[in-house]
This record gives sequence, structure tokens and C-alpha cells, in this order.
Amino acid sequence: MNREAIDALLDKLSAPSAGQPDPRTQAIVGRIVRDLFYTIEDFDVTPSEFWSALNYVAEAGPEMGLIAAGLGFEHFLDVRLDEAEAKLGLEGGTPRTIEGPLYVAGAPEADGHARLDNGESPGETLLMQGRVLGDDGQPVPGALVEVWHANHLGNYSYFDSTQPPFHLRASIRADADGRYSFRSVVPVGYSVPPAGKTQQLLDRLGRHGHRPAHIHFFVSAPGHRKLTTQINIDGDPYLWDDFAFATREGLVPDVKRQPQHNGNAFGIDGAFAQIEFDFHLLPEHASAPAAEIERLRAAA
Repeated sequence: MNREAIDALLDKLSAPSAGQPDPRTQAIVGRIVRDLFYTIEDFDVTPSEFWSALNYVAEAGPEMGLIAAGLGFEHFLDVRLDEAEAKLGLEGGTPRTIEGPLYVAGAPEADGHARLDNGESPGETLLMQGRVLGDDGQPVPGALVEVWHANHLGNYSYFDSTQPPFHLRASIRADADGRYSFRSVVPVGYSVPPAGKTQQLLDRLGRHGHRPAHIHFFVSAPGHRKLTTQINIDGDPYLWDDFAFATREGLVPDVKRQPQHNGNAFGIDGAFAQIEFDFHLLPEHASAPAAEIERLRAAA
């Protein structure tokens, strides 16, 4: 079919037949359908290929969050938010990066300091601490730091039934000086499920599904834009080759190995890894797009 014939068909298909359409929904869906029609025509997609693709999407179900990250959609949305903020003069904060699909709402809240592991988790002891600061460099007292990461097998509690509830997850209320800290174990990198739909697609694209070791954060406080970010563990072989495109400059802090005596204030017995990291929040702005993203999330 030529473009004129396709456009005539699209006009017919998009004509309202019952009630008044929502203009934005109509425009976006129309654009998506048009682009897919053009794609089918340009690549001579067969009916079998079309239905195979549709079946793939239906079967992917729970992995759609991984697929969105792996195809770069989450990173693309982050870059668009960066651009929108920069146009309003909102710059200089901690870089945002992807949330991923493994957050669980409701982690217990601790004041100032939390222990994420249960004392039985294999791995190197980790102490991470720092401050939450505003764009003026002043502390943000009472900021909420939500943190979550994988265990030594690359699995997350709630999604992995062998782990206790909220294992390696916490909500930490920063103190009057904006300080937060937590004790945990150094996470490891992991891969998408090897027999899953995400890896199936990545194989067809000639891409791997590995993520470097990382720790996720939400940081929020009244009057400031919510920060969604993660830090990556320096030295990981996939540090700058993340299948989800989440590694960004400014999110790879130094990991310092410390002797026993430096950790006594946190009850650490023996050597440990230490990360110092300050979060810098941007002020809220009435004209900026929402930093609080609405999406389906798990809740325990």
C-alpha cells in the first residue's frame, strides 16, 4: 500500500463512532497506530510475524518493566525530565536514573540510621552514609531516604520468597543535619531471567541482559523535587555497560575499605566497605513536570 492509501484507512479507523473522544488519547493512539502501520508496510511484516509479536507482548506480562528498561524507555524519560528542568534553570542536583520494577512500598522507617540486612546475608559488610542537601548546599532535615538493593544472588525481597519481608530495604528519616546512614552488605550485579521474555528479545537484538551492582534510592522532602536514582558499585565489569542504560556520571562513588576500628560506632565487627554520598535535591517548581511518577508498584 502507498502512504495515501494507508492514511485514508487510518482516517476511517480513527473516526469516533460512540461519544466524544479524549483529544490527547486520540492523538497519541493515532500516532502509534500510524507508525506501526508504516512499519508493517515498510518491512513487509507478515501476519504470522505480527501475531507472534502480539503474543510476545501478552506473554511478557510481569517482565514489561524490565523490557521498558532494556529498550531504553526509562532512560529516555529521565533525559526528557532533565531537559525540562534545565530549561527552567533547575540544575546541579544529584543525577536521576531509572527506578526499575522492583521497588516495594511500605518499608519500615528508621530515624537517621537503619540496618538493611538480617545478619545472615553473605557478602562484604557495607556502611553507606551522607547527607541530604538542598540546591543551596544547606541540609534538608527530615528528608526521607528510601533504599533497596539485591542480595548476593541478585534477588530482591518480596519477589524472592526465600528472603524475609523488607530484607535489604528501608526508609530512613534524615536527622536535623540532613544526615542518613545504613548498614548492609555490598550488592552484586545480576542478569535478567535467562529463560525469560526480556532475554529472548535481547538475544534477537544481539545484546546482553547484565546489570552492574547498584543500590536504588528515592529521596524526598517537602518543597523539593523527588529524586529517583541509584548508585553503582565501582569496579563492576558492567559498570558502564548496563543493559538498562542507568549508569550516569556522578553516580559512581568511591568504595573505601576500612579497618575494624572505624566502624565501631555502627556496631560493625571487622573490616567493611564504606561509601560516602550526599544527595542534592532540586527545589520544587510549579512549571516543572511531575517528579513523582505514577506507575504500578508492589506493596507489602
